[in-house]
Amino acid sequence: MEQKNQFDAAHSALSSGDSQAAADLCKLSLEQFPGDANFLCLAARANVALKNFDLAERHVEEAIRLFPDFALAHETLGDVMLVRGKVSKSRAAYETASRLDPTRQATRQKIDRVKQLERNAEGRPAGAVAQPMPFEIEIAKAREHENKGDPQAAEMIYREVLKKDPRHVEAARLLAGIAAKNKRFRDAEVFLRQVLKNAPDYVRAWVDLVNVQRELDKLDDAVESAKQVLRLTPDNAESHMVYASAIGMTGMHEEAIESYQKAIEMAPDKAGAICGMAHHQKTIGQQDQAISSYRRAIEVKPDHAEAYWSLANLKTFRFEDDEVAAMESLLENPELPDDARAQVHNALGLEMEGRKDYDQAFDHFEKCNEARRPLEFYDPVETEGTNDRLIDMFNAEFLEKNAGVPNSAVTPILVVGLPRSGSTLIEQILASHSQVDGTHELGDLSRAIQSVRKEKTRRSRFPEALANLDVDEWKKIGEEYLQRTETFRSGAPYFVDKNPNNFIYAGIMKLALPNTKIINARRHPLDSCLGSFKQLFASGQPFTYDITELSEYYLQYQRLMDYWHELLPGFVLDVQYESVVADLDTEVRRILDFCELPFEEACLKFHETERAVKTASSEQVRKPIYSSSVNLWRNYEPHLDEMVHILEPLLKKLPLAQQPKSRT
Repeated sequence: MEQKNQFDAAHSALSSGDSQAAADLCKLSLEQFPGDANFLCLAARANVALKNFDLAERHVEEAIRLFPDFALAHETLGDVMLVRGKVSKSRAAYETASRLDPTRQATRQKIDRVKQLERNAEGRPAGAVAQPMPFEIEIAKAREHENKGDPQAAEMIYREVLKKDPRHVEAARLLAGIAAKNKRFRDAEVFLRQVLKNAPDYVRAWVDLVNVQRELDKLDDAVESAKQVLRLTPDNAESHMVYASAIGMTGMHEEAIESYQKAIEMAPDKAGAICGMAHHQKTIGQQDQAISSYRRAIEVKPDHAEAYWSLANLKTFRFEDDEVAAMESLLENPELPDDARAQVHNALGLEMEGRKDYDQAFDHFEKCNEARRPLEFYDPVETEGTNDRLIDMFNAEFLEKNAGVPNSAVTPILVVGLPRSGSTLIEQILASHSQVDGTHELGDLSRAIQSVRKEKTRRSRFPEALANLDVDEWKKIGEEYLQRTETFRSGAPYFVDKNPNNFIYAGIMKLALPNTKIINARRHPLDSCLGSFKQLFASGQPFTYDITELSEYYLQYQRLMDYWHELLPGFVLDVQYESVVADLDTEVRRILDFCELPFEEACLKFHETERAVKTASSEQVRKPIYSSSVNLWRNYEPHLDEMVHILEPLLKKLPLAQQPKSRT
């Protein structure tokens, strides 16, 4: 314990910038614990900061002599060689460290960095000596700030470095990383473009750019950037994973599976590649292969929480008892990250529900959401305020003033509502029709609105920034939306966009694309809210992780939908999930009539339609209609008092048989 406490004290001193204190503490500790590899490496780092390079090199060489298989010692040697300008020796040390510990991503990044330095040096005159990477110590200090959870201090250092050296690629790349973590993806893209202008073969920057472009829904650009990653490092498993993730986002699921398989051939125990491949296998209906892949990911990485959650998220899968025990054991680890903890709790909640142990299931769902909610940002006041402003702005006079003429050859069908309210079922019914392209939950409508809004005004507030658009500009929103969604469509005259959050845009679509069809997927309010509370979403839907926030959000959703019905009679069709389950034929014909589509028998046999389905209901809609989810809330009724209290204004309007016992 004393040894660990001394190491922690020395590490803390170095992290806080007191390199001399860190070096002194390491010296004293090495007198007490001679040959300790951790102290030797830490002493080397402290002496690098003090520019005592000879002493730093002696420390790390001693660590390697005593522990030749210690990856961190070789990585530290690479750091020492790099600041001394010995780039080739630095690369050799990093590559040794990577062979000893292939899982350490930081080492791979350092290898990429020195490769870039070598490429930049190709034009240097013969005999010239490589120079140390400029501002290496400043960059190291900034990284320490990031590791300690102080990105603002790190950002200040990176910006200061860029003031002194505008072409410093690493400072710009790391600054882009901070921007991305704060969801400033456009800023991140600008920084990374600048990095790649100065260092076009910097692999790590291309990887970062792929991730940022995916977040911006610039999917074609992301694919092109991923091709650059493959060009530069074709023998690297991660390169094929990056490419697979990019093409998978465009709907090329079979090709993504092939790319993941190449990655797995290079690195058979790469759990991330195995799990990524499983996601695409699930999406195209290869359920048995997906289950096998998820289990393989757990086999090679027993704490792979995402694989457990993904299995449970199939909704039709049941765990073995030993798998349940393994998940429960993971939860006993206090070091388990919150996101992984949420995934395991969610998986166990779904499993307990399948076993009809509803009390234990709800306990896991609650703990899942307790772990996830702090990772999300949601402001219920902002939601209510946005709805107030939408209702105030979109009135009959405003619509009449800006009304356009339907002139699109393509008809979007927006399936909206609260998540887990039957939208995937409606989408699958429609996508089974010969004149309808099924897509998935697209984010293109909001981006089309943002794009036109920014051209018109710098005002950032929604929806007031749209108040002064003219008829042509409303039309431009529709045109851009159709252009953005083209990559997901196959040429049919109709397509489905089932992003549930699009319900706030009904008024906008009436002006931008008047021929739009909007279907509001409805379900019993308690089943609808409970379904969202139980679902751990990969991203988005931040209002679903707290019962109070979720229930209040439902009231706001209902309020806005009621307003659209009043303002735009006949523009939105409500489809009740329970009615679809009870009388599929009638509801299918009703949906098709609303969309002005002829009846086709295939829509009744939607479960036979072969297409990619990306949502949590993907396996459920590949089976005939079922009623097991109707009134599921009654099994959880003892736990829903808060939800019932908030939703009471809606619940009291239902028939007595559909109301909670507390109201009957």
